[in-house]
Amino acid sequence: MITPQLTLNLVEGSVAFKFSPEAAQNLQAALSDLMTSLKITATNAGSLAKANPQKPMEYQYTGDVFLEVFCNPNIWPSPFAAKALITVRDDRIRLTTEAELSRLIEDVTQYLEQAS
Repeated sequence: MITPQLTLNLVEGSVAFKFSPEAAQNLQAALSDLMTSLKITATNAGSLAKANPQKPMEYQYTGDVFLEVFCNPNIWPSPFAAKALITVRDDRIRLTTEAELSRLIEDVTQYLEQAS
């Protein structure tokens, strides 16, 4: 069976690599939890009460490449402004850059639709 490729659209350019549908589902779940944290942070930003800091999202996948997605929900004013730090590396290359969170969610959703 051929493993489909996940294409992540970055702020400038894109990167594609082999990624399993199971790993994509795990990433999608982590991104969903992150969106919940971002919404809580955005809601608390308008209140005078001291907000509880939310845990950062740290997703890691090891397969043909190593993928790491990191986002701290406490520094973004809204889910729509949020960006995630993306690292993709193997034994020959390492790419570290930012991706818009909303675009990252769209890319993973599109990948899962194509993989099913």
